[in-house]
Amino acid sequence: MRIRFWSASLRLALLLALAGCVAPAAPLVVTPVASLAPVVLGLGYIPSVQFAPYYVAQEKGFFAEQGLDVTFRHGSETDFLALVAINQMPFVIASGEQVILGRSQGLPVTYVLPWYYQFPVGVMSLAEQGLDTPHSLEGQRVGIPGMFGASLVAWKALVYAGGVDESQVRLETIGFTQAAAVSEGRVDAALDYVSNGPVQLRLAGQKVNVIPVADYIDLPANGLVTNDQLIAENPDLVQRMVNALLSAYRYTLDNPDEAFAISLRAVPEAGGENEAASRAIFDASLPLWEADEAAFGRSDPAVWQKAAAFMLEMGLIDTAVATEGIVTNRFADATP
Repeated sequence: MRIRFWSASLRLALLLALAGCVAPAAPLVVTPVASLAPVVLGLGYIPSVQFAPYYVAQEKGFFAEQGLDVTFRHGSETDFLALVAINQMPFVIASGEQVILGRSQGLPVTYVLPWYYQFPVGVMSLAEQGLDTPHSLEGQRVGIPGMFGASLVAWKALVYAGGVDESQVRLETIGFTQAAAVSEGRVDAALDYVSNGPVQLRLAGQKVNVIPVADYIDLPANGLVTNDQLIAENPDLVQRMVNALLSAYRYTLDNPDEAFAISLRAVPEAGGENEAASRAIFDASLPLWEADEAAFGRSDPAVWQKAAAFMLEMGLIDTAVATEGIVTNRFADATP
């Protein structure tokens, strides 16, 4: 099953641009570091404490130190990826499987800096169900937001690496209601980010089992993505963004209390009566962003090669993807 991930209008614009049928976007011109260069960074649908490192980069001046005036734009990761591909947006935070999918469909996008070091999706269930291995999901109703995105990739990864007989599982589309659907018994288990649904259920007093996909297969997760044109024409801008984000990632991990407080200032609706839940989600996210110093800021090309092979075998992409050019460590390696 191939994932389609941009709107018809964006797909048309992308195809025309890549075919040279429309005028290419003007190259981004970066002003000297003495004056700040305006830059747009695409994030997820809504502001959230889970974007803490980016709020930290703004408030602590890591962007400004690199001569960047960064504006966050919230919306669809997949639509943003299409815009980055045609150089209508310089950067987006996107998941690794979306980059592989994009490359398989001709998008000239490159992953330049990891943020997550573990694929963040798993299957959650109430502990009383006893569902703690991929095989135990056979004969069960498993909820999924929809047949798209990271949740679909996560499910196919468990089938692939966990040896699940997919024909023995009733996969049900439930939208983004995973915690409620599991709690109310509408499904036996559901796919969700491990730092989201399981946290909500535990805060509600439920005992929860989680089957993390990362325990069975290593997939590239969320990180900074740009396009080949920007890398070729303005590598200095890419380098500055990588420098700023690496500093922010480290600062967030080293100073979690301050980073959370900064996040609440950026996303005030996460405070007040929501603060306890927001802090629990933030704390559950931190381990996903951690890596030892040798791996911090770097991607393993072998992981990308295996992920692309898995996605082809499971029908998530139609054509083989050459992983050369899909990911680079050149900017992380050059960071002071």
